Amino acid sequence: MPKKYHIETKKIARRLPPVGKFGIVDWREDCARCHNCVKKACVYDRYRQEMDYIKDLKTVESLFFECMGCFSCVQSCTKGILAMTVNPMYERMGNSYFTPDIIATTWNQADTAAIPVSGAGYRGKFTGPGFDAMWTDMSEIVRPTRDGIHGREYISTAVDIGRKPRLITFDEKGKPSSGLFPLVDIPIPLIIDKLPAKYFFPALLPVFADTARRTGTLLIIDWEHYELLGAEKEQFLPHLMFHLSKDKHLPPKDILCKTRLLEISDDDNLENRVKELKSVSPGLVVAVRVDLDAHGEQRAIELAHQPFIEVIHVVADINGNQINVEKPKFVKDMMRHIHTSLVKDGIRDEVTIMAGGGIALPEHLAKQMLCGADLVSVNMPLMIALECQFCQDCREDLVCPGKIEEITREYGVGRMTNLIAAWHDQLIEMMGAMGIREARRLRGEAGRAMFFEDLEEDTFGRLFGARK
Repeated sequence: MPKKYHIETKKIARRLPPVGKFGIVDWREDCARCHNCVKKACVYDRYRQEMDYIKDLKTVESLFFECMGCFSCVQSCTKGILAMTVNPMYERMGNSYFTPDIIATTWNQADTAAIPVSGAGYRGKFTGPGFDAMWTDMSEIVRPTRDGIHGREYISTAVDIGRKPRLITFDEKGKPSSGLFPLVDIPIPLIIDKLPAKYFFPALLPVFADTARRTGTLLIIDWEHYELLGAEKEQFLPHLMFHLSKDKHLPPKDILCKTRLLEISDDDNLENRVKELKSVSPGLVVAVRVDLDAHGEQRAIELAHQPFIEVIHVVADINGNQINVEKPKFVKDMMRHIHTSLVKDGIRDEVTIMAGGGIALPEHLAKQMLCGADLVSVNMPLMIALECQFCQDCREDLVCPGKIEEITREYGVGRMTNLIAAWHDQLIEMMGAMGIREARRLRGEAGRAMFFEDLEEDTFGRLFGARK
């Protein structure tokens, strides 16, 4: 049995005052100064923590918002002078997809690498848009050996990247004579994608590259940014996946031979570009990046039928929506269409498909693979792990509330490594609960998933017709 994949983690404290969700307003004018004040009896000890916090308070914007929302003090105060409020700074974070709750959850995982658990149970929605309209079948959780990260079964999260042959021929000695393609295996079905230009910080590239090296995965970077990695750039090569735009010159041969994968932009000259790369480094696996715009789905299906295509990287926008479309589809629906189309054509097993965009939580990773992806690419969750507040008006001329430009290498690598480790543990938990022992079998296993639109149609379609 191969050695179990493990990521070394340690707690990494935050640099900045936490942006909590709830706070308690205390109208002290009517306070009776009760000896057994309900605030002092807080089961989470927030009263003492708030007093210690106020002693070092520097700005009004850094008020204490670490209330756990149990309402005990609000309900028990004899004068009724306590009231709970929501932090306005908390509500301003993120957008409609990367919600403040997702950002706060990401921060907590980056702090400790622990799986977030709420003793109060699940308080969220049971359905909604995007991945919220999809549930996973956890029926195998009752088996004692399916106990996730604590169980007795070995659950593999490794995946292979590259083209798989339909047929393999052997010579007289029993050795494969043709049909084999180069493959790259990584221990987790997740690669780090390049950041959108709006959130790109050149000084962070070595931090992302070191995170990829420490976790055993890959980082996609533009070839022209290679020099930004500094003196250690050659040490990162096994964990780099260069992206080449159209008409860009190839990296030198000695660089290409030290990398395992390379990504090129989609164009009309793909076959010649792939041949040129293979002539320099035959063992190189080449991926094609396809934007999921109005023609992205069909383009991905067309490319999968080309025998020289090994990997297709389909990418939606950061919120998982179709690019530049008035009524965009969501990435999970587009991935399902691509996957099922290739299954019907009998070629799905021959090509690797990576899916990017809209992956904000570890459950999204598993759900996207259930929809048909072999692995996923992420970027913004790792940026959020650095205490980024995902400001929608992020610009160079504005002060960054997360002070991203001040982070140290140890801090940045530590927090992003913690986040990947927490996601890996949650992936194992979900796979164990679904009865799936390796990530390769997770791909397209729609029988272990339920989709709201399918259930709604089966239940109410014959009575009320199609949803408008």
